[in-house]
Amino acid sequence: MADARLTDEDHEMLASFRFALRKFIAFSEAAARRDGLTPRQHQALLGIRAMQDRGSASVSDLAAFLILQHNSAVELVDRLVAAGFVMRATDPEDGRRVRLALTESGEARLAALSQTHLDELEQIGPELRHLLTRIQRYRRRVRGTARNGAVHCKSRS
Repeated sequence: MADARLTDEDHEMLASFRFALRKFIAFSEAAARRDGLTPRQHQALLGIRAMQDRGSASVSDLAAFLILQHNSAVELVDRLVAAGFVMRATDPEDGRRVRLALTESGEARLAALSQTHLDELEQIGPELRHLLTRIQRYRRRVRGTARNGAVHCKSRS
């Protein structure tokens, strides 16, 4: 439901935040391509690596992480295996399940890209923090107005 209390400043704030996110995504996609990966391949390497810290990743886990259909994740993993960035291994506890892990080459490619991304986040961090602070202030203001309005209406009855 639309809120009549939204102002031009509120819309500008949301547009600015969305623009900052899109700039980072565009940066990320360009960095992946410069390193010879598609953006989705980069996301897959990052997801597999993150899941390795918690045990290991399956194709189903990766599909969920990337918000992909299972068959699309299988095709993506096939390309990453062919490129030498990912290896498959049968789960020793459940022979029906296939586990994914990065190869040394995949680890090296991801490490370089991750450092580039962390450097960029360090640069844009102040802008993102400023925008998030504005959003939080807005939300507190709206909640406060709604609570005060509700209390005010009740006290008139």
